[in-house]
Amino acid sequence: MQTPNTSRWGILYCPQEGSRRSRRRWARIQARLQAAKLPYDFVQSEGPGSIERLAAMMAANGYRLIVVVGGDAALNSALNGLMAAVPDAAQRPTLAVIPNGLINGFAHFWGLNESDPEACVDRLLRGRVRKVDVGAAHLKLHKGKEETRYFLNCVNLGLAAAIVKLRRRNQRFWGGLGLLRELSSALMLLWQRHSAQVRFSIGGEVFEQRVTTLCVGSCTGYGQTPSAVPYNGMFDISAVCRPRLLQAFAGLWLLIRGRFLSQNGISVWRTPRVSFSKVGQGTITVDSRPVRHRVQAIELQVLHEAQTFLIPEG
Repeated sequence: MQTPNTSRWGILYCPQEGSRRSRRRWARIQARLQAAKLPYDFVQSEGPGSIERLAAMMAANGYRLIVVVGGDAALNSALNGLMAAVPDAAQRPTLAVIPNGLINGFAHFWGLNESDPEACVDRLLRGRVRKVDVGAAHLKLHKGKEETRYFLNCVNLGLAAAIVKLRRRNQRFWGGLGLLRELSSALMLLWQRHSAQVRFSIGGEVFEQRVTTLCVGSCTGYGQTPSAVPYNGMFDISAVCRPRLLQAFAGLWLLIRGRFLSQNGISVWRTPRVSFSKVGQGTITVDSRPVRHRVQAIELQVLHEAQTFLIPEG
């Protein structure tokens, strides 16, 4: 462990589209920073595509701590911007997050709650820096193209990924009515009960099965890999076979109650690397960011303690 240099924060503010609550939260964060007399500079993202560029720009301008005020997708974009701009982990700025997005799974793992932004600021001011794992997803795309994306939380295939994609669309309709947004997304897709044939290998052993959803988590994976932690050098993997309709609703209830692994028809593994040679044609998300190109194969590996992160205290 080491004490963070908080002499000047570089803040990357990523507003949640169409949310007044997000803007009010940012005003509360600014007021708390000013009350603490903490020197900081901030830039506001112009949209999802600008976050990687802004994170790289802040690193180039000498900021040693970059605080993302946003959700998992914004944090993921900042991480990818830093990984590309500063390949040397020893030179890469420390990351931190204040939850302000549609999905805030990685912040929740550290006990940060978007409903109390003042406490988030206070806990980061008392925080400590530690190294966390970074997942690397090497994607083989259509027509021989390849792409690498880095992540802190999880990669989802199938139903859970489709729910994330649909809930982003429903955000424009339901606005701040979060519960209705979540239920409408989940129920619409549970009724359809999508499934995909996947083939993957772990430690030389090959598995092939039809799944409704599959999660590879370096962290809790939005409740699907609840035992995963982002510092042990391992992924947790959970795969759910195509359930009957009533079983699907029961599985959703267990996920909400934090008992996802106790449902029937679920398989689990723990490994530092997994290769998918078949992923079907369903939705794939990386830290809640949908992959917009057709994916033919995926290689996932843990980069152990590859990124420093400011961990909240208290």
